[in-house]
Amino acid sequence: MAHVLQPTRRRARLLSVAVASLAITGSTLATSSEAVAAAKPRGHDVSSHQGKINWPQAKKNGARFVYIKATEATNYRNPYFASQYNGSYKAGILRGAYHFALPNKSSGKTQAQYFLQHGGGWSADGKTLPPALDIEHNPYGANCYGLSTGSMVSWIKSFSDEIKRVTKRRPVIYTSAKWWNTCTGRSSAFAKEHPLWLANWASTPGPMPAGWSFQTFWQHATKGSLPGDQNVFNGAMSQLQRFASR
Repeated sequence: MAHVLQPTRRRARLLSVAVASLAITGSTLATSSEAVAAAKPRGHDVSSHQGKINWPQAKKNGARFVYIKATEATNYRNPYFASQYNGSYKAGILRGAYHFALPNKSSGKTQAQYFLQHGGGWSADGKTLPPALDIEHNPYGANCYGLSTGSMVSWIKSFSDEIKRVTKRRPVIYTSAKWWNTCTGRSSAFAKEHPLWLANWASTPGPMPAGWSFQTFWQHATKGSLPGDQNVFNGAMSQLQRFASR
């Protein structure tokens, strides 16, 4: 996922659907990321790194959904968020917002509130994806942000509970299997209710983080025909549309 270390560096993200009716297991996916992207709804994720985007061209190139970085911790807002969020909507691309977590800076609830105040909401209009939490390797320091596994699980729960309280939906969780298993102690507490956005730049999705048996979204490459990181939805377009509206 395209993460910008304030203000310049990039990064990546992921997530997955926790509803079995939407699942198509990793074993049924094609054997290359290009083939998978061609067979299922393709999407991408962007941040300030991509700046101004030609959304009609992205739609023409195959974009059916996009996640857009809104916030980081409680002191950063993507300056291009409004134009990216509204531009994708006008182009007919399903759009959603994500928050890059820095669990060592403030509580999960506090960061969720900041995210909700600056683009992280959701409406059942059939065109807006649920909010997403990007929680992964710390680009600024210690891999697990100096938190114990128990504290990390509590932080994620605090963030999720606040998102659910306000939007009535659980956030999608973007992460990698390695980071999740290391920094949450292989917690399986979130898989039942939280869609997984899996980050794994490979030809197949690979191992799932603890608890999940399939991914909803798969970030499979950092570059391609769409702006930002390349993603694919693990289901049909009709399922993606239902996911946005339920």
